Amino acid sequence: MKTRILYVIDGIEFGGGERVFAQIINGLPEDRYETFLATAPNDAFQKAITVKNCSFFPIDFSNRYNAANLLKLIRIIKYHRIDIVHGQGARAEFYARLAAGLTGRKKYVATVAMPVEGYDVGPWKRRLYGIFDRFSERFVDRFLVVSDILVKSMIQVHGIAPGKVVKIYNGIETDLYRQENQLDNRRRIRQEFQVSDTDVLIGAIGRLVWQKGFEYFIQAVPELAQALPTSRYALIGDGILRRDLEKLANDLKIRDHILFTGQRTDIRDTLTALDIVVIPSVLEGFPIVTLEAMAMGKPIVATAIDGITEQIMDGREGILVPPRNTANLAQAIIKIVSNPIMADTLGKAARRRVTTEFSVQQMIKATINVYDDLL
Repeated sequence: MKTRILYVIDGIEFGGGERVFAQIINGLPEDRYETFLATAPNDAFQKAITVKNCSFFPIDFSNRYNAANLLKLIRIIKYHRIDIVHGQGARAEFYARLAAGLTGRKKYVATVAMPVEGYDVGPWKRRLYGIFDRFSERFVDRFLVVSDILVKSMIQVHGIAPGKVVKIYNGIETDLYRQENQLDNRRRIRQEFQVSDTDVLIGAIGRLVWQKGFEYFIQAVPELAQALPTSRYALIGDGILRRDLEKLANDLKIRDHILFTGQRTDIRDTLTALDIVVIPSVLEGFPIVTLEAMAMGKPIVATAIDGITEQIMDGREGILVPPRNTANLAQAIIKIVSNPIMADTLGKAARRRVTTEFSVQQMIKATINVYDDLL
C-alpha cells in the first residue's frame, strides 16, 4: 500500500518553500507514495508539479482565522486516509498541525526555513505567531530545518528534543543550471535589460524585504559606478520595500544605474545574464538563490551570516563580507570585476560544491528517510 502524504503550505506566492515542496513531490517514487497538496490557487506552483498522481486542493490561507480551512483539512485527512501531513509556514501550519492532531494524531512533519521570531511582521503579530507555534509544536513529530543555526534554535530556544530535529539542506536541480547551455537566454535577457555585451552586469535577487539587505547593495553603487564605469546594476524581485529602495536610489542620484525589474518567474534565465551575483542579506535560513547562482557558476559576493556561511567558504566559492557593511561589499565586487581569473575560479568552485553537496536528489533522499523512519 502506498504512503499517502498531504503537503500544506500557503502558496500565496511561489517562493522557496513552494519550490522545495514541488521538488519533493516530483521526486518521490510514484510506486511508493501518493501525494496531496493543500495550498492557495497558484498557477506557477501547479505548473512546477509535473507528476500526475498529486491531488490538488485549493485552500485560501490569506486569512489566518478562517475555521473553514481547519474543517477542509480535517475532511481531506480523513477521506483520503492520509498517513503523514507535511507543512510549512505560519499561516498554513496554524491549521495543518491542529487538523493532524484532531484526526487521530497523524504523523506530522514541519519544515522550518525561518523560525517565527524572524518573520517579517509587526511585533504584536510575531508574538501571536510565537504563542501558537509553541502550543502546536506538541503535534509535530519531526522538524526539518535547513541549517545548523536552525538546529540550534529549535533545540535551545524552542526546547525541542534533539531527536525530533533533522537538518536537510535545500537542493537544486544542478543539471538545469549549466551556464554553457544558457547562452541564448543570456543574450535575450541582456537585450531586454538593455545591457551591452561589454557591460558588467551586477545583480541581486529576492523579495524586497528588510531581511535581504538590498539597501546596502544600493548604497554601494556610487562607489562601484565610479570605480567600474562600464558596470550596470539590477535588483530583481518585488516586495513591500520597493518604493523605499527606489527612493534611496533617487536620493543617491544613481537611479539611472539600477534596473528594478520587478517580480520575475524566470530566475534561472535571468541569472545567466548576470556577471556577478550579490547577496547582501542580514537574515537568512538557507537561501535557494545562493544555490542557483552557485549551480550557474557565477562569482558571488555575499554576507557572512548564518545559513550563507554553510553554503560558501570565503575565498573559495565566493567572497563573504560583514552584513550591513557597504564599503566592504563594494570593495569585494570591485576585486572580482578587476580579476577575471578569480571570478572564473570562484564560479567553478561554487558549481563543484553545489553539485556535490546541495543536489535536489540528496534533499529528496533525506526527506524520504524521515518519512520512512516515522512509519
